[in-house]
Amino acid sequence: MGKKLGLSMRGRHILEGYSFISIWIIGFLLFMLFPLGVSLYYSFNNLEVTQNGLVATYAGFEHYRAAFATDIDFRPFLQSTVTTMLTQVPLILIFSMMSALLLNRQFRGRMLFRGIFFLPVIIASGAILRELLEQGAAQLPIFYQSDLYTKLSAFIPDDILEPILMYAESLTMVMWDSGVQILIFIAGLQTISPSLYEAAKCDGATKWESFWKITFPMIMPMLFVNTLYSIVNSFTKPDNKIMDYINNIAFKSNNYAYGSAMGWIYFIVISIILAIVFFIFRRSLSATEGRR
Repeated sequence: MGKKLGLSMRGRHILEGYSFISIWIIGFLLFMLFPLGVSLYYSFNNLEVTQNGLVATYAGFEHYRAAFATDIDFRPFLQSTVTTMLTQVPLILIFSMMSALLLNRQFRGRMLFRGIFFLPVIIASGAILRELLEQGAAQLPIFYQSDLYTKLSAFIPDDILEPILMYAESLTMVMWDSGVQILIFIAGLQTISPSLYEAAKCDGATKWESFWKITFPMIMPMLFVNTLYSIVNSFTKPDNKIMDYINNIAFKSNNYAYGSAMGWIYFIVISIILAIVFFIFRRSLSATEGRR
């Protein structure tokens, strides 16, 4: 079919890619485009609830200025959410890659362990995850039962100890959020031809050199996908403070205009971060595909 259409190899790949996401594009145009447009319209207006529905009065960028100038909660919540993403996403990627390398090896019970790592994705999600977090299931008891901070503060400066303990305490959430990434990394590892490792071994390459010269470059597209997925998942988690705040403003306080403005600010911040990730991975992916 590609020859009949006169498409190059890259053109056929692009066509195949769009054919896979065509159902999502149709669903977005039918069910999501109109609500997004309405929310953008609301964000530039003041809304008044009347018997005939919502009456909009143009307000310009008033709500956007209020989010940064007068709202004392929005900026701290936004900063906390971005900081959490920047600290947890690298940990998730490192943990999921190491777990995938181990689970891709041949050993007894490999399928069982793969299921165990993916189980939190099925169980600890949505309302269940929110309930678990409220009960403190994501906190490691050793930190408050053994008073680890007081014991270690005598040997480690507070400026170093606090970040270390913060990262250590987030390991539970890191493991819970790594199930999908582990599967994607395993799928990427299984596409690497064993002959590449055999050739490297014949040339005297160590396993460490084989990882950096063969494994890591070959799974770069999977690393890119997992980075995007982890960032989006971090920004939409049930324990996300900024999303809870926007939801309370829009639907509990019925301030739809201001809630829409904060939602669009949050969307723009996420888009900028994703654009930066695209820019960082662009050259690596181009090199992997053999393009300049």
